[in-house]
Amino acid sequence: MFHTIEECTNFIFQLKASTYKGEPLEAIGIILTELGNPQETVKFIHIAGSNGKGSTVNATREILMEHGLTVGAFTSPHLEFVNERVTINKEPISDEVFLHYANKISTIIDEKLHGQYPSFFEIMTVIALLYFSKRNVDVALIETGIGGRIDSTNVITPEVSVITTISLEHTEILGDTLQKVAYEKAGIIKEGKPVVIGVKQQEALDIIFEKATNCHAPVYVLNQEIELFNIRKNSPQLFDYKSQQGTINDIPLAMQGAHQIENAALAITAALAFDSSIEASTIRQALKNARWEGRFEQVTEQVIIDGAHNSEGTEALLNTLLEFYPNKHYHFIYAALSDKDHEKSIHLMDEVAASMSFTEISIPRAARAKDLANQSTHSFVSVDENWQRLIEKMIANLQEEDLLVITGSLYFISDVRQFLLEMRQHDPQA
Repeated sequence: MFHTIEECTNFIFQLKASTYKGEPLEAIGIILTELGNPQETVKFIHIAGSNGKGSTVNATREILMEHGLTVGAFTSPHLEFVNERVTINKEPISDEVFLHYANKISTIIDEKLHGQYPSFFEIMTVIALLYFSKRNVDVALIETGIGGRIDSTNVITPEVSVITTISLEHTEILGDTLQKVAYEKAGIIKEGKPVVIGVKQQEALDIIFEKATNCHAPVYVLNQEIELFNIRKNSPQLFDYKSQQGTINDIPLAMQGAHQIENAALAITAALAFDSSIEASTIRQALKNARWEGRFEQVTEQVIIDGAHNSEGTEALLNTLLEFYPNKHYHFIYAALSDKDHEKSIHLMDEVAASMSFTEISIPRAARAKDLANQSTHSFVSVDENWQRLIEKMIANLQEEDLLVITGSLYFISDVRQFLLEMRQHDPQA
């Protein structure tokens, strides 16, 4: 039994991979059955994708909350505290409730799984499903971990499924082609339930369409059934939206970047597929206020943080920089996980950077700063394994035309964000 939240989280954090010897989803199925199958009492929207999941969840939540619904959300990773992964109306689960559920699950694991522990993510999934059921939420937004078909979240039957984007990622699990990755993501599509799709590659779309057809699932595809037009790059951005669900003009969006307009369009479509009575005015008000921490977040006038973790995310980040800050000098600080492919991301940054600096995250999966730096072809490259020292030095040397952009991983950004906020608290000019 866990007696403190620290003891509990320290234990479950170490459960990177399941020690359970059975089939995928078998362990989580046993635990949920013992808990009375809480997932059967909640309405869900299920979101998968290589990029854009978090922003799409956030925008969908804002719309549904503005509509007056009580909205649960299960997201990852967290920025500061593990509780952030499980929220209701943006309020994280309390330490007390988290601990209570974790102990319940631990007892079931000891008795029914004979001490063979599921992974950290599987345990978090169960905590989220149990919490949303006990609190009688109107709807819960569930973000997949990896893939979809055998992801631990795929024990739910959603009212709507969303597949944001697809790129080559986690190839050792999902496969080494876009078609194989698409097959895994399409695993969240359910019989007769609509699916909202932001994927653009035809070879991936063909796989998703095949699954949707087999499931008799209506499809809403970005740039096909979902149209975006009259995009104005103001602050906030403005755009018009059209789908089979109707036309909405002059939608304001606080989040910056063309990719965020696409994420917002997926969110609008998913929300309307869930509840067609949502008014256009509700959507406008919700997206006007929607912000997502760690995603192109301007922490100070000259410092932007972004959790881009692959080349597609990096490309979206750079497009947004060039769109909104075309005359600035970009100084990048980059740290990442060792199990990601960094070369393309680094080369993309090399092309627009004034300087490139590499550092390390304080976790075992971190890529070495020197290894990252060796992949850069930029003329001005620096390495400092101590990211706090590097950030302080870079901020101290910023000139008026400079912009410091810190990126590479949401795990990195979670620590950086807290550090920058503390810096600003002690020195408002930082």
